[in-house]
Amino acid sequence: MFKKLIPALEWMPKYKRSDLSGDMSAGLIVAIMLIPQGMAYAMLAGLPPVIGLYASTIPLLIYALFGTSRQLAVGPVAMVSLLVLAGVSTIAEPGTDEYISLVLLLMLMIGIIQFLMGVLRLGFLVNFLSHAVISGFTSAAAIIIGLSQLKHLLGVKLEADKDVFKIIFESISRVSEINPITLTIGLVSILILIGLRKIVPKIPGPLVVVVLSISTIYFLQLQQAGVKIVGQVPKGLPSLSLPVFTLDAVMALLPIALAISFIGFMESIAMAKAIAAKEKYKVVPNKELVGLGLANIGGSFFAGYPVTGGFSRSAVNYQAGAKTPLATIITAILIILTLLFFTGFFYYLPNAVLAAIIMVAVYSLIDVKEAKHLFKIKSVDGWTWVITFIATLTIGIEQGILIGVVFSLLVFIVRSAYPHVAELGYLQEENVFRNIKRYPEAKVDPEVMIFRVDASLYFANMTFLEDKLCERVGEKPETKWIILDFSGVNSIDAVAIHSLEEIMESCRKGDIAFLFAGIKGPVMDLLKKANWDEKYGENLRHLSVEHALNAINKQKERSKDGGT
Repeated sequence: MFKKLIPALEWMPKYKRSDLSGDMSAGLIVAIMLIPQGMAYAMLAGLPPVIGLYASTIPLLIYALFGTSRQLAVGPVAMVSLLVLAGVSTIAEPGTDEYISLVLLLMLMIGIIQFLMGVLRLGFLVNFLSHAVISGFTSAAAIIIGLSQLKHLLGVKLEADKDVFKIIFESISRVSEINPITLTIGLVSILILIGLRKIVPKIPGPLVVVVLSISTIYFLQLQQAGVKIVGQVPKGLPSLSLPVFTLDAVMALLPIALAISFIGFMESIAMAKAIAAKEKYKVVPNKELVGLGLANIGGSFFAGYPVTGGFSRSAVNYQAGAKTPLATIITAILIILTLLFFTGFFYYLPNAVLAAIIMVAVYSLIDVKEAKHLFKIKSVDGWTWVITFIATLTIGIEQGILIGVVFSLLVFIVRSAYPHVAELGYLQEENVFRNIKRYPEAKVDPEVMIFRVDASLYFANMTFLEDKLCERVGEKPETKWIILDFSGVNSIDAVAIHSLEEIMESCRKGDIAFLFAGIKGPVMDLLKKANWDEKYGENLRHLSVEHALNAINKQKERSKDGGT
């Protein structure tokens, strides 16, 4: 029982000594990567850099015990950091005690939402966030994240922080105020990060630029020339803290808490599944929700901020040889040691370097190729991407994803209201029935219409089905039998059943009989509840179109015999 509740109890007793070197190596490399990233992402979220380190301790330990992915690297990520800033900055000033308190409450709310979703097996809800919406939102958010760091890269205190057009305009109008030393440090850092990623990807670029920049600032004392530095980073572990709970704050934070819960989980589960598929083991989405939920709940009591599984760090963790969640535990221990003994090392770290780390990290999130791919396959999915992208850039982070979700759901409703239907004909050589529009050579009996429905039937699409049937019957006045091929109908509602009865009743007046073929079990169960087996008898039970045609042929033969 405990193994089901705590997945770590499954891998810990069976731990192989041969996995230790890979886990140690991966834990060390991810820690080296996470320390500067955690500080940078905390700054992006409007928080003191040390909170990024706090968020990289307790949450990691909890996830390692309760998560089902062996290689997922949990911690602060750019997208969630931006969402935190977007949501909480509307209520309190970033960096203030009130702001930090609200972020802790937000983290607790996200944890509770994810935990309850996992316990109640509601992981399927994230499927309503289409890939086109997530890709468009992520691409726009990456641009907003990158531009939000311009103030640190230029050394200019910009008033605008989330409106991309205002940021660009203000940056251009205040070009004379740019600190050339700060800009040089930032640009050189970006070049080093990109160069190392392309030429020597095994070398942790963030660590290199952090060490080089700290050394440069320390020896040349460039902070006296106006270069902004991190300054004093509190030493020691975070103390136990209780998020301040008020109903007004909860209601104000609820929309962004829901958004982060969904988006954070999607980012996490996508990476977890990708690695699990390569390693041939299974991640359980609902247990992942429980693991992430508990990680966020635990972190909210130790001065953290919302965490999830990150793409880049998980990839590094996997490539560095991580075999079990012990790698994540090692990462957390190393960051705890850093907090205890090495925070003074970061005093001279320039803000421009943290900005460079963020900019390079989020650049890969801008996915224009995906938009082109979507337009190539189905233009409406491409427009979903574009609308989400533009809305996020111009209106706002929260509103952008909401507009994208609403638009994608409208597209889904429209698609389901106009399902694909086809009249079938017989291809003799292949011995199959196919759409006569795609196969004009298919044979058709003038008295028999075979009509296939390729969607579930419900109240919204029955008018469309009736219109298509009536239209085709009008074009084919000799029709005496209609075979409805239900092999593509997976479900049906009560309104659709009633509408079908009305269609058949009106067609009966024109002496047209209905036969059904290929009805699936769940649909048949509902039709029986509506007493269709009594009303329509054998006409309901044809296993295939061929069976229905055989029944019609027998009726024709009986009619001939009766006529002679």
